[in-house]
Amino acid sequence: MRGNAYTYSHLSIYLNGRLLALPENIGTVEPTMAVQTGCAYPLHTDDQTGKIRMDSSSGASYTLGQFFAIWGQPLSTSNVAGLTGLPVTVYVNDGGTLTKYTGDLASLPLPVHGEVTIMVGTPLAQIPTYTWNDPPPFNQQQPIALAFGGTIGAPNWPSGSTPTGGTGAPVDGIVCGVGMSEAYHVHAHVAIVRDGQGLALPAQIGIPSACNYEMHTHDLTGIIHIETPSVKAFTLGQFFDIWGEPLTTTNVAGVMGNVIVYINDNGDVRRYMGDPRNIELISHRDITLQIGQPISTLPTYTWTDEPQ
Repeated sequence: MRGNAYTYSHLSIYLNGRLLALPENIGTVEPTMAVQTGCAYPLHTDDQTGKIRMDSSSGASYTLGQFFAIWGQPLSTSNVAGLTGLPVTVYVNDGGTLTKYTGDLASLPLPVHGEVTIMVGTPLAQIPTYTWNDPPPFNQQQPIALAFGGTIGAPNWPSGSTPTGGTGAPVDGIVCGVGMSEAYHVHAHVAIVRDGQGLALPAQIGIPSACNYEMHTHDLTGIIHIETPSVKAFTLGQFFDIWGEPLTTTNVAGVMGNVIVYINDNGDVRRYMGDPRNIELISHRDITLQIGQPISTLPTYTWTDEPQ
């Protein structure tokens, strides 16, 4: 379940004083041939920051036990996600009040914008606190229509892939074919913003004269078409390699500056802190690459049709 009504809680798990990364995509189900958009539970993780996204549309509250059940891991005072044989100490920071929790771990309510710290083995001398930096608000007043054949942003690059991009040979395992089956056909969107000005992603990326890559663009909307005979992971880095342009935290297709990345999955928006090349392109995912001056609001989009 993904939507605009959500909040977060935070979970840290320590083993003998060492912080363990909470896995990403707990509670998310990958797309299949039958369900090409995939799905997510009301409790899920998007990354390895420890933030647990909680759907708030129904007004329901959630427990630590529910999250571990979705994760498929045990939770008790003798076994935390397979960590056994050591004492378990738990603290909850709810609104700035730090409390040691001694009750049933499965019944522990997940605090909204609060933190649960689980220490297995040697406890910490001091419990860390976190700053919640939420992404900019959505610009709900001026949604942008993602209409096939349109233009979004100012032209900045020539059409098509560069000579160092896809010219017909496979690129990062992405093939260029003619008449390939399109059993899996979804669309993602990329917005590039430099100092507050949107730049149009070029048309015809991944479409050389003789074939179409499984990942390509048709127009200047920023829509990336993914058309393939089978489900597999497609990443933003692969797309930029087909384009033949660099993508780093300081360089987006030759536009230099500090790059901040936001990901929006149908209202589930967050700042992405990892390598932007590793971002997976899934159905109707909006990716904003901000370069230079920060943006005050995130654009919202409406998929007015399903371009082919």
